[in-house]
Amino acid sequence: MSNVIEIQNKEDFQNEVLNSESPVLVDFWAEWCGPCKQLAPLVEEAAEEFKENIKVCKMDVDANREVAAEYGIRSIPTLLIFANGELIGTEIGALTMQQLEEFIRSKT
Repeated sequence: MSNVIEIQNKEDFQNEVLNSESPVLVDFWAEWCGPCKQLAPLVEEAAEEFKENIKVCKMDVDANREVAAEYGIRSIPTLLIFANGELIGTEIGALTMQQLEEFIRSKT
């Protein structure tokens, strides 16, 4: 079973990300995006590895254009980290596992 939460809409985003008591990594992606598909297994792995420190969510930008626009998502994959409802970190583009781990560690 995956530790990654699929965010379906703006209400889910509010509940799972902005109202979360723990830091949250959000993977903004789309089905047609090649680099997003490359990053997906690493995000799954990071969700397992860091499950004590951070919640991990995914959000399809095509299904959630309003939230993506609100956070200025112009290129995918984009990873955002939130803490206490505030955006505290951004990474754009496909990352290696080492880069993903460093990004999470630097913000948690």
